[in-house]
This record gives sequence, structure tokens and C-alpha cells, in this order.
Amino acid sequence: MSSSDPSSEKRVPGTSERREHIIQRLRQQGSVQVNDLSALFGVSTVTIRNDLAFLEKQGIAVRAYGGALICDSNTPGSEPSVEDKSALNTAVKRSIAQAAAALVHPGHRIILDSGTTTYEIARLLHQHTDVIVMTNGLNVANALLDAEGVELLMTGGHLRRQSQSFYGDRAEQSLQNYHFDLLFLGVDAIDLERGVSTHNEDEARLNRRMCEVAERIIVVTDSTKFNRSSLHKIIDTQRIDMIIVDDGIPAESLEGLRKSGIKVVLVQMKS
Repeated sequence: MSSSDPSSEKRVPGTSERREHIIQRLRQQGSVQVNDLSALFGVSTVTIRNDLAFLEKQGIAVRAYGGALICDSNTPGSEPSVEDKSALNTAVKRSIAQAAAALVHPGHRIILDSGTTTYEIARLLHQHTDVIVMTNGLNVANALLDAEGVELLMTGGHLRRQSQSFYGDRAEQSLQNYHFDLLFLGVDAIDLERGVSTHNEDEARLNRRMCEVAERIIVVTDSTKFNRSSLHKIIDTQRIDMIIVDDGIPAESLEGLRKSGIKVVLVQMKS
């Protein structure tokens, strides 16, 4: 059979069929990547991003740098693991972490919120000395086990295994007698008008307590989290002292942050 015969060519699924396949992969894997889907379906990365944007509007997926995660509310009990989240945008997170770790100096008392970006910050603190770190992240704590110059404190509380994070009354109470110089806070969503928010109520409440006991609030996030909002608000955007973000941040968001007096550290990722 000639290779030019149309019957020998790979069939490209239509939009609805392709999106259904993407949903199935999200349910099976918890996350997807744009480049993988583009190669799988034989369409452009722009087309895949449009698919993911559509699924986000439907409440099925949440976009992240390089791909998307399935929404917790879509399939209860199948929250993406820390490993799933880490795999989506490792290069961006590590670049953000480098800028964040450079702000930590001897004598600093800091909070590292749970999450994959803060985990990358923790990995870079091994050469630091005379630093105290409080965290609610089990993965963050594990990354600091061999950091001899870091005194490690943990909040305790109830463990969410999928996110490897502690929360609850005990976690919140553990912070009340401390004062910290810096808080490095990861976010699920950030909107200039609606503030910083997350999908989990317990997480939002603990994050608010962290903000109360920290001298400076430093948000570490990739640019895809902008112009979005989740159900549970943590703080107003104006309360942020600094934000470390990649250079894919929307221009209007960057301008709005700067007009609000928030220091923005841009991590260069574009070639």
C-alpha cells in the first residue's frame, strides 16, 4: 500500500474526542503535559493549551506551567500527588527557588509553606548557616534533614498524605508563640482584586496564621496562577511584600503589582 494512501495516515481526533481523551488521562494520571499531548494527538501546542483552558473553565482541570492538574473537586480522593505537581514545571520552580534562597541570610527565621516550589527552596538551604526553618510540609522537612546549618521546626497537626502537608488547629497553634523574618508562600491562585487564594479551607486558615507571624510575606509562584481565584481567600494582594515569578506573568498583572508597591522579582525563562 502506498504511503500516500489516506487510509495509512494517522487519524487526528476531533476537538470533542481529543478533549475526552485528555480528561481520561487526567483521571488516570492526575496531570498532563502540553508537549506530550501535542505529540500524542498530532496537533499544535497552542491547540492543546486551548483544550486545557476549556477544561479549566469547566472546572475539570487547573492549568500549571507546562500542563495541567485535575481539580480536586472533580474527583474526590484523587488529588494529584506531590510528584505529579513537581513534574509539570521543575525548571521554573528551581529558578524561582534560587532567587528565593538568595534572600535567606544567617540569623534569619523563616517559614516554608508546604509545596513543590518551597521544597526546591529547602534543597538550596544546605549551604546556609544559622537559619531556623518552620514548615508544615513533610517533603520540605525531609529535604532539610541533612542541612546541618538549619534548625528545623515542624507545625505538627493532621497530615494530608497526597500533599504531604500538615494542617488543623494544632498546626495553627504551633505558630502563635513565634515571630519569623520571612514567609515563603506558595499559592493556588492570585488575582489583583480578589487576593491570594487556595482551594482548601484548612490550608487557607493555616496560611493566614503564617502571614500573621511573619515580618515579610514573599509569594513564590509561576505565572499561570495569575488572574485566577480559588474558593478560600488567604490574604489581600496588597499585603504581599514581594513576589518571585517567572517572566510569563501577564503584563497587566505585573503593572498592577508594581503600582501597589509590591516588589516583583522576575525570573527569566524566555529564550
